[in-house]
Parts: sequence; structure tokens; C-alpha cells
Amino acid sequence: MLRLSALYRYPLKSGKGETLQQASLDKLGLEGDRRWMLVDEASGRFLTQRAVSDMSQLSALWNATGGLTLSAPGSSPIDIALPASDAELRGVTIWRDTLRVPDAGDAAGAWVSEFIGKPTRLVQVPETLARTTQAGYGKDDDKVAFADGFPLLLIGQASLEDLSQRVGRPLEMLRFRPNLVIEGSEAFAEDSWKRIRIGDVEFRVVKPCSRCILTTIDPKTGERSDDREPLATLQKYRAQEDGAMFGQNLVNDGNGRLEVGMPVTILE
Repeated sequence: MLRLSALYRYPLKSGKGETLQQASLDKLGLEGDRRWMLVDEASGRFLTQRAVSDMSQLSALWNATGGLTLSAPGSSPIDIALPASDAELRGVTIWRDTLRVPDAGDAAGAWVSEFIGKPTRLVQVPETLARTTQAGYGKDDDKVAFADGFPLLLIGQASLEDLSQRVGRPLEMLRFRPNLVIEGSEAFAEDSWKRIRIGDVEFRVVKPCSRCILTTIDPKTGERSDDREPLATLQKYRAQEDGAMFGQNLVNDGNGRLEVGMPVTILE
């Protein structure tokens, strides 16, 4: 039987992940997932572990009011409130998208600037200002917060085990930053799924996920692997025209709640 074996949320884009036992879904995927982002103060360009590997050590805990608690080794934690409805909007760029979203204020900006080592701002995206998902996939009204292209990422546990065996050492699931992990399927069975149901919520499987250098960063230490693994192995046996694929991007059709252990049904 297929089951949901793990749930992860990443309140801050490219920050540490939270392991959850249950979570709610809204229009943008898991509630609180990647609703916050760091941007260069001058350009508004988004910052991630691709360029700042130390972000893997930046803990961001989401709270039920939508606020955030940031902490990092050597720094005192800071609680950041959800920006008010009349908060200053800042122009930001994430990949090819440009948008204006609420800035978290000067205290948050000073804290993240000290951590990053250059002038940096913290921004948040409400559902009303969210981006549309990557063109050519899904529906016209599909929305995404600050995730790269889609609200949710699913990986099969057997797929990770297959990759670990090929690399020759155990790999942490958090290297790949999924939201949903499915147990009980064969390796890469998720490649053929089109629609699934978990609990009362249906999901569309819209696009495989192309992997980047971020997968070579140890989520515990922030150090990059000298052998470029597991990306090097993925490029040998999971390469497609758009890159090395691992995991599937999903869009949830409707809201609801998920809980670890729930059965998973393949609808198509």
C-alpha cells in the first residue's frame, strides 16, 4: 500500500526545512511553505543556497499567525511578524518573475544582512500577490509562492534509495527539499503518475523536477560535496533535455489536511 511517509515545509526559501506530522493545504500548497524570501537590497534579486550555501544553516520556523522566527549559529533568534496589509511593498525578482511584495521591516533587514554579510531584505508573499506557475504546465489560475516553479514537490522513498545505492552512500531526503514523500512504490514510479489523492485532497502531477547544484550541499553542515554527488550520478541516468530529473512537481486541487501515514491513491 502506498502511504505518505514524510511531510516537509520550508517557510523561508532556501532556509532549513521543518519536519511535520500534519499540515494544511491552501491555494499555494502547504500552508506557510516558502512564503518568505531573502533578496539583495539593491537589486531585489532573490538569494538561495545556490550562491549562499550558509543559508542551509538558517532556521526559519513558521507560526500559525503567519510570522517567522529566524535563528542561526552564533546569532540571537528574532521573531518577525507577518507584514501589515499596508506594509511597504518592495520590487523583487525570482527567476524570470518580477513582483511587488511586503517588506518585513528594518529590524528583520538588519538581522538578515548581518547573517548574509551584505545589505539584504526579508520579504513575504500573501496569496493575493502570488505568482502563476511555470507557463505551459497546469492551469492558468495555478499559483505559487516563492518556490521555484510549483507549489509542491513529491519524491518516492524508493527513488532516493535507488539513487543512494548508485552513489554508494546514504543520502538525506532533505538534500532534495520535497514536501511530500511517498512510501510503498517502486523506484521512480512517480514519473508515470498524473493524478493522485491523499486523504480528501487530489493533486495533479504537472512536471518532473530538474535538479541543480543545491543537491550537493549537505543539509546538516552546509558543505558542498567535492565529488559533486548526487548530481553527478543523476546526470548519468536521469538526464533529460531540461536537466537531471528527480521528483515530481504537484499542484493541489482544493484545500484540506495531510497527515503522515495517510494512504495514497493513484487516480491516473
